[in-house]
Amino acid sequence: MEDNFTVIEQMEEIPLIQAITIIFVLSIVVLLLCHKIRIPSIVGFLMTGVLCGPHGLALVNEVIEVQTLANVGIVLLLFTVGMEFSVKRILEYKRFLLIGGTLQFALTVLAGFGIASILNRPVGESVFFGFLLSLSSTAIVMRMFEERGESVSPQGKVVLSILIFQDILVVPLVLLTPVLAGSEVDFDAALYFTVAKGILILIGVYFSAVWIVPKLLFYIAKTRSRELFLLGVLTICFAVAWLASSVGVSLSLGAFLAGLIVSESEYSHEAIGDIIPFQDVFTSFFFVSMGMLLDIEFIIRSPLLVIFSAIAVVVLKSSIVGFVTLLLGMPIRTAVLTGLALGQVGEFSFVLLKEGIEAGIASDYHYQFFLGVSLISMAVTPWLINFSPRIASYISEMPLPPTLKFGLKPVLHNSESKLCDHVIIIGLGLSGTNLARASREAQIPYTILDMNPETVKQEKERGEPIHFGDATHEAVLKHANILKAKVVAIAINDPLAGLRIVKKVRKLNPTVYLVARTRFVEEVKLMYQAGADDVIPDEFGSSIEIFSRVLNKYDVDSDHIKEFVSDLRSENYEILRVLYREPTVFSNINKAYEEVKTESFKVGRRSPLVGKTLKNTGLRKDYGVTVLMIHRDDQIITNPEAEETLQAKDLVILMGDPQGLSDVVCLFRSSRINNLD
Repeated sequence: MEDNFTVIEQMEEIPLIQAITIIFVLSIVVLLLCHKIRIPSIVGFLMTGVLCGPHGLALVNEVIEVQTLANVGIVLLLFTVGMEFSVKRILEYKRFLLIGGTLQFALTVLAGFGIASILNRPVGESVFFGFLLSLSSTAIVMRMFEERGESVSPQGKVVLSILIFQDILVVPLVLLTPVLAGSEVDFDAALYFTVAKGILILIGVYFSAVWIVPKLLFYIAKTRSRELFLLGVLTICFAVAWLASSVGVSLSLGAFLAGLIVSESEYSHEAIGDIIPFQDVFTSFFFVSMGMLLDIEFIIRSPLLVIFSAIAVVVLKSSIVGFVTLLLGMPIRTAVLTGLALGQVGEFSFVLLKEGIEAGIASDYHYQFFLGVSLISMAVTPWLINFSPRIASYISEMPLPPTLKFGLKPVLHNSESKLCDHVIIIGLGLSGTNLARASREAQIPYTILDMNPETVKQEKERGEPIHFGDATHEAVLKHANILKAKVVAIAINDPLAGLRIVKKVRKLNPTVYLVARTRFVEEVKLMYQAGADDVIPDEFGSSIEIFSRVLNKYDVDSDHIKEFVSDLRSENYEILRVLYREPTVFSNINKAYEEVKTESFKVGRRSPLVGKTLKNTGLRKDYGVTVLMIHRDDQIITNPEAEETLQAKDLVILMGDPQGLSDVVCLFRSSRINNLD
């Protein structure tokens, strides 16, 4: 019986798996062709949906299931967008959100109403047409802005604010649709109830962002389990989106609020790195599902009407949004970029249109006509966004009044502006701490990435610009603004992770100065081959060498660097005294003898010195260095005899000229522990 149930269950699952396979295979073929002729990938996904959908080749009939996967993609996309921002930054955009969003909506509805009235449509239908035009595509626009790194640009702020306002309006517009159709609905009560629920959601978001989620993610991150962390982040994302949708708010807005909750914690960088791969896959289903809805035969019957209408919609909406952006006091360039970005019709217009069909205010003919116009406007959006900088530059060069060229109000660049020419410190051990301290005193901008949640929490409370994140993820490095960084310093103990980070950094930014710390000399060559500019072996030496070289890159006065080096070395001597458990005389060596250096080496297990007496090692005879002390387990051997035998793991203190000390490194097959000059 159980076997029969399993077989039936598997048979029911096969159509969906088959549909996903067909979509993936067809997407690969279409995207390869699009890449060859330089067509944006979003257009390729729309074409894939048209081809495989029920109105195309009918390869996939599971439209509802694909749309479910598409909803997951929208949720993940808006969740990622929300993590890019914070409640504080959204409040700073209130002028764009409230004034810009209201003006854009009102003017677009008014324009749609006027056009429909000219065509002798009823009043309710005319207003409804304005509602449909007023919404833009959050999924397409925000994905394009994410790929172009323009989310926090001036146009990105206005675009996001208007899109958020539109998403908030979806629920009231759905409630109004039956009223426009002439149905009797207790609109006031429904609206009041919706507003009350919305206020409760916002209060919940605030408390979650401040008190609940940071603590939850802290305890999850302490486990150092990537799987558990990913599950925790996804649970927050879908739980908030589900709760929001259950009280009438759109899924996308709920996901955005979930992202805002996580953005208030120090774990947003790592969360973004984990979510991005899932987001890319599921968002592609959204564009495919949009294409699957289109009836090609309808477009073939009236191609000119649909194309002309799509062009008219893009021009109308772009003009309105551009005009609103100018009213907000932004420059003409920002107005052009914003207008062209929001010229399309959005996915929530389809949801609203379905409500209109059920209410009797629209027909299936209107649905297919509007769908064709919308998809064409969506398809041209990537091209418009890509070419918008050229169009904006051309318009900006025209002889326009200064108020149009430069705007009425300055563009905000304060708290939300990204770092530039900064240092990215990966790992906050001794080396990372010293570099952060040196950068801070030299007034060099820096940011820190670390995988220890307790360290991140402590340093965050002290005001350090630190984030929890795995630097082996490209998304984490991008959110540390790797493209604009001047220096990347890798100061972690994991050699394999260090190599992966070097390769990622060099791939993302070929010109950044990349200095890495490594424990063993054998790893130096691999680091250089991976793309590092400088590799510093050993813990104490690297902590001084890294920040010295970084400060040199910023033309910091050499005397200031030497002074800081001297202070840190004094601190390191105290560390060594603790290590040896009793005071030594090494820190009191006369500084006048600049040609004499003292360094510590550890005898490696594979070292040729293991089992040899000091006399037979040739250290003094061949290299001109003298053994001052041997630290073995709890035993300290000062001024060892010539017959003393070296053992693996011995810590040997040598004195000699710099060249001799450098030459003996290969004998120990272990990195230098510290420079004691």
